[in-house]
Amino acid sequence: MRKVVSQDGTTIACRSTGEGPPIVLMNGAFRDHTIFDALVPELAPHCTAHVYDRRGRGQSGDAPQYAVEREIEDLAAVIDEAGGQAVVFAGSTGANLALEAALAGVPITKLALHEPYYRPAPHPKPPADCMDTLRSLLAQDRRGDTAEYWLRELLGLSPQTIAEWRKAPLWATNEANAHTLLYDTIILGDFEVPAERLAALRTPTLVLNSDATGDWLKDAARATARALPNGWGMQLPGSWHRIDTDILGRALAGFATT
Repeated sequence: MRKVVSQDGTTIACRSTGEGPPIVLMNGAFRDHTIFDALVPELAPHCTAHVYDRRGRGQSGDAPQYAVEREIEDLAAVIDEAGGQAVVFAGSTGANLALEAALAGVPITKLALHEPYYRPAPHPKPPADCMDTLRSLLAQDRRGDTAEYWLRELLGLSPQTIAEWRKAPLWATNEANAHTLLYDTIILGDFEVPAERLAALRTPTLVLNSDATGDWLKDAARATARALPNGWGMQLPGSWHRIDTDILGRALAGFATT
């Protein structure tokens, strides 16, 4: 992977594949650029797909203090490398970050968001002390427990599902990136859809959800699409918090090239 330098001097690892209009893919919590390994081949015949490791993950650098503004600058650096403007696709907490970047004026021509992480009423919010708990667990270097806490209290996964996650090959990545869960939680703010702020965003935005995802994720996607003047929603086949890759690839390629 090549490196670009963000405004604060942090190096961000990125890679480009394909030909055509640029689309930057940005991951959500836990993950790095490898989460798009299956999606990039679906896009490459139609677009130039740019993937990158968000700061603190994979081959990218980090800084002693975290701020959402620094991650916005990271995305801007990747878009500059991609040619100065780009479509951006982001999922989960990454979708929240992409919206913040667009609101900050990053040159995003279109946004495609997969199930942004908001908790609209009547869905309960995560515990009020979740940030304190995450910091305490990380201070004790309990990275596995940090990941488990986030999955349980912020995503609402059952103990049985979390036990299955712990046995999966990706669990090592979850633990390695556990410190970045603080970053993603900061991005989420008060967990509310910022409807008043989104009303000022004119960027064409496609908000996606899968037909088999959780009710709160469906409601969050719908509320986000309603809040955006140029937003619309689309439901596609998939599973919980995931859209089938081939279907997602076709939808994104069509969106990015029209």
